This record gives sequence, C-alpha cells and structure tokens, in this order.
Amino acid sequence: MSGAGSAITLNNGQKMPIIGLGVWRMEGHKIRDLIFNALHMGYRHFDCAADYRNEKEVGQALAEAFQQGLVKREDIFITTKLWNSDHGHVLEACKDSLKNLQLEYLDLYLVHFPIATRHAGVGTTDSALDEDGVLDIDTTVSLEGTWHAMEDLVSAGLVRSIGISNYDIFLTRDSLAYSKIKPAVNQIETHPYFQRESLVKFCQKHKIAVTAHTPLGGAAANIEWFGSVSCLEDPCLQSLAKKYKKTAAQIALRWGIQRNLIVIPKSSKVERLKENIDVFDFELSKEDMEAIKCIDRKLRTNNPEKFWGIHLFA
Repeated sequence: MSGAGSAITLNNGQKMPIIGLGVWRMEGHKIRDLIFNALHMGYRHFDCAADYRNEKEVGQALAEAFQQGLVKREDIFITTKLWNSDHGHVLEACKDSLKNLQLEYLDLYLVHFPIATRHAGVGTTDSALDEDGVLDIDTTVSLEGTWHAMEDLVSAGLVRSIGISNYDIFLTRDSLAYSKIKPAVNQIETHPYFQRESLVKFCQKHKIAVTAHTPLGGAAANIEWFGSVSCLEDPCLQSLAKKYKKTAAQIALRWGIQRNLIVIPKSSKVERLKENIDVFDFELSKEDMEAIKCIDRKLRTNNPEKFWGIHLFA
C-alpha cells in the first residue's frame, strides 16, 4: 500500500483500487471538473449509482478523458449500483447504467440496498411509497432471485464483478449460501464512530472485500438524517492528527485502509481531493489503531428512514 495505485485483490482475482472517489450528491454541472481533477491527482476508482442521478454526467466526463488520452478505460475501476425498484429488472437496469456511463462493461455492480420496491420504470429512482407514505416493498422479488440475475450479467460480459451493499451479517451469510458467484464486495457504512467489527471480520473471513462508504463519518452529507456529530472532531483523531502531522480526515482514512478496507470519500473541493488521497506516506501504530477502536459509538449516520417511513436497519 505504497501509493494511490494500491489495490485489493477481489475473490475473482480482479484488482480494486483501495481508495476511490464517491460521487453521491455531486451536482451534474460540476462532475466534469471533479472527474478531471481526480484523474490528474491519481484517482482511478469512481463509485457511482443510478440513484445518484449523475451517471450521464460521469459518463460524459469519462468519455472525454478517454478521448483526450488522459486515461485508458482498462486503467480505471467503475462501480455503480442497482436501485431498489429495479430488482426485478436487473438486465435492463444494468444496460441503462452502461448507456449513461458510456461504457461497455462495469468493473463492479452492486445491489444498492437489500430490499425490492415497486417498479417505477428503469431509470426512475424515486423511492416508491404507498398511500401511507411508507416504502412500497415488493414481496414478489427475492434477494436470491436478484442475485442470480446479477450473476447472469457476469456471464453476459456486462459486469466483471458483482457485490452487495448495505447488507448486514445475516443477509451477507445468506448470500453466500445461495450464490453461484460469491459477492466480491460488500459496501457498508463504517468509520471510527461506526466500526462494525463483526461484519467487517465476517466479510473478510469469507473473502468478501469491504468498501467503506461514508468513511469520514458523514456528518455534513447526512445532517438531515442524524445531525452534525462528526468523528473528525473527536479528541482522539485530533490528537493523532497533530502527532502524524496530518488532518483528522487523513487519520480516519488511513485507519480504514489499515483495516484492509476500500475507502471512497467524497468531496467536490480540490484541496480535499488531494488531502484524501495523500494517505500513503505514513502508518498508524498498533497502539494508535487500538486507540481509535475505543471511540466507536455505534453511530449510524446514513439511514434514509426519514424518506422511506421505515427503519430499514431496525
């Protein structure tokens, strides 16, 4: 793990860069500059989703970068995700994302959430609510059925790796039982205030790589869901930042990397992009890793209960 090109080898042999850029809540008109700045800094991993509603803008930026020779397609890793309402329409949804991203294949395709909702048309990612304002769950589509459709994408050459996202330890265990192609990745919220050690260890024991979304705690991004509690303000991280002459964010990212996690911090600011990838010139001691382990608050910040009317993670 000597630099931005560091990667984790997935269970199918594919290399996945250990740090990437998440594009959630990135405004479409800012995407081109964001992608180009990130590529110039050495980012080669971009985390997208149909629900982020900016796949087209990401695709346009990537196409321009390829055309200009800034980067080759085979040198970057693109992840996107299947939305809840498309569980019964996996092939169509994947093709729609490929069209929007202007790609012939995806490096990684994830089931965004372990829940199927009423289909609203491929490309439509509004949360389907019933007359009571509660998520309209489709009880006719199983996660097993969704997964087998995901496996078909690999056979068709549309996707190189498939994985899951926001799955707990029990759903992850079930996915191993019914899968022909094992999940390569489980993307979950994990950061110093929400460490989820049991889930992380279970996944890694069974050769499922873990991607940490919200690796910096998500206080700003998720303020309407939980408030503004930030692990980056914790005295422990602040003290370590001074010790290593880094920022608290860099300490949090380095902590994640030393847990063998893939981290995908998001930022639209050039200085933050640089900061987030500048985490390979130092290593946290065993004692400092243990110190961070002690500040876990079991604090989930990414929970769309407010919009869905149910607590999906209850």
